Amino acid sequence: QVQLVESGGGLVQPGGSLRLSCAASGRFFSINAMGWYRQASGKQRELVARITSNGSTNYAHSVKGRFTISRDNAKNTVYLQMNSLKREGTAVYYCSAGVVTTAPGLPYDYWGQGTQVSVSS
Repeated sequence: QVQLVESGGGLVQPGGSLRLSCAASGRFFSINAMGWYRQASGKQRELVARITSNGSTNYAHSVKGRFTISRDNAKNTVYLQMNSLKREGTAVYYCSAGVVTTAPGLPYDYWGQGTQVSVSS
């Protein structure tokens, strides 16, 4: 059983910063790409940032230059540093990881339960 546990959400003022963390635990062979998604109230879930196992990254246009995704493969953890937060960044942020549980095998996407980020004065 693979679990992803997010942490670091909370309430922040516009222009502020937060750092989200997501740690994978359980029994698995490897983790491929990891990513952060968000879902605002009444909207569809959208990709925020994604990072491959070798460190290649891509970002949603709306967060480029303000958010940074990184990972620590030794700790099976992915991070999202969010700077210059805007009100429209208010959402539940979800972590996702493509996990290969047994080798050889294809990755399966696991999701965390989400962490609330609220940007408000």
